Amino acid sequence: MTHSRWTMALVVALLAAAGDLAAAPNETARREITALIGALDGSSCRFQRNGSWHDAAEARAHLQRKYDYLLRKDKVDTAEQFIERAASQSSMSGKPYRIACPGQPEQTAAAWFGARLKALRGG
Repeated sequence: MTHSRWTMALVVALLAAAGDLAAAPNETARREITALIGALDGSSCRFQRNGSWHDAAEARAHLQRKYDYLLRKDKVDTAEQFIERAASQSSMSGKPYRIACPGQPEQTAAAWFGARLKALRGG
């Protein structure tokens, strides 16, 4: 590879990396994530985190803090990433979050949020 081609390849790689660092959720992803957090807050479901059950308002506040942290660190671009990185398990213990809603079987938070996302998208 000639010097100029190598330089051009390096510049392209650096620009691509810079683009990844500056990534942030687009408006659609932000709306979806806000709706997911709101779906829990507006429910009568309970949220289990590290072995303790919390009401929907406490869960919403916790997930909002995690989402805000991920935004500051540029680590969430999509609703799927929000579910995976904030709403599925404890970042401290690694234990999966669980959700229990009246009249429904208890399930993982990942499954619950995944179903809400699918419904949001009309699926």
